[in-house]
Amino acid sequence: MDFQILISNLTNPTLLFFALGTFAVIVKSDLEIPESISKFISLYLLFAIGFKGGQELAHSGFTSEVFYSLLFGVVIASIIPLYTFFVLKRKLSISDAAAVAAAYGSVSAVTFVAAVSFLEVQKIAFGGHMVAVMALMESPAIIIGVMLLMKYDEENSNKGKLTETIKHAFTNGSVLMVLGSLIIGLIADTKQAEGIKPFTTDIFKGFLAIFLLEMGMVTAKRFSVFKKYGWFATTFAIVVPLINGCAVALLSGLFIHDIGNRFIFAILAASASYIAVPAAMRLAAPKADPGLYIPMALGVTFPLNITIGMPLYYLIVNSF
Repeated sequence: MDFQILISNLTNPTLLFFALGTFAVIVKSDLEIPESISKFISLYLLFAIGFKGGQELAHSGFTSEVFYSLLFGVVIASIIPLYTFFVLKRKLSISDAAAVAAAYGSVSAVTFVAAVSFLEVQKIAFGGHMVAVMALMESPAIIIGVMLLMKYDEENSNKGKLTETIKHAFTNGSVLMVLGSLIIGLIADTKQAEGIKPFTTDIFKGFLAIFLLEMGMVTAKRFSVFKKYGWFATTFAIVVPLINGCAVALLSGLFIHDIGNRFIFAILAASASYIAVPAAMRLAAPKADPGLYIPMALGVTFPLNITIGMPLYYLIVNSF
């Protein structure tokens, strides 16, 4: 691994703010980000990413690579929950296995934002259509997780709620915001769009730093509850994302030549959802423990990806 890239990533101001948030909880500081502000920043980040992606997609057009990228994203988001479920159910209950599998098959918008920031530091561009890929990958894993739950959990009483869960997966606030912003960016007049460019670019990293500060605090608070699940959950949250990210980083080279796009695919495959999936699983799998799948995704996999994962996937897409 290129340790210069690793060191550069570890000293990225946004990542350091994540560490600060974690430290604040450890020392029991009264530092906090009001929930309303945190929600606003989340929406802002999704809006900025979606709008910029739509603008880039408008300039590049809909090509065969865009189509294959969207298809590849759906395939990834479908395969990961299928194979991980059968690994997980050996040690966990069916409900917990389905929820964790859905979380790791789906994607993290915040990890995507961090990956975009990483590419900007490396001065590498990526296709605007990758925003659409990210949004599209949110839902298939949730649907498959629910279907697996219905098939293998004999005590499941939510068999009639699949349609409602699918609807929730596609109308989830984060999915709707990023897809809506993408469409607006795609159809907006280029000259008119220039007027809000400072809002979507110049202040982006500042908001990201504050958001990761809050993510650090949330991670530290939830990690203590997660310890009761022992080595299996921790090992899974480390090993499986690295396998997924490295495998996709290699496989994407068969039909995608753009390094930035391959890197984004790898980080999406390696990420885990802790926003859309928990919201859906509260409805579909009420017996699943949020104290398991949220800390796994947010407390272990997220820090792993933004520290070690991104330099590793970047090395692979540059080498193969």
